[in-house]
Amino acid sequence: MKSMNTVCMLTVLIGALALSGCGGADVRNQTTATTTGQELLDLKAALDAGVISKKEYERKRQDILKRK
Repeated sequence: MKSMNTVCMLTVLIGALALSGCGGADVRNQTTATTTGQELLDLKAALDAGVISKKEYERKRQDILKRK
């Protein structure tokens, strides 16, 4: 009787772990809520700070505008 209770408890524990997501791959989704205007402002700030070149700025700016 004791071993049957142990098997039942292990079954419940394994089921609980499966439902909680433990033991599987860690899957995450990431969503960016940045607006086009904010992206362009951030890009301009990077240019003004000297972090990127004018050529990089123009290329990335065009990418942003085409995407929207």
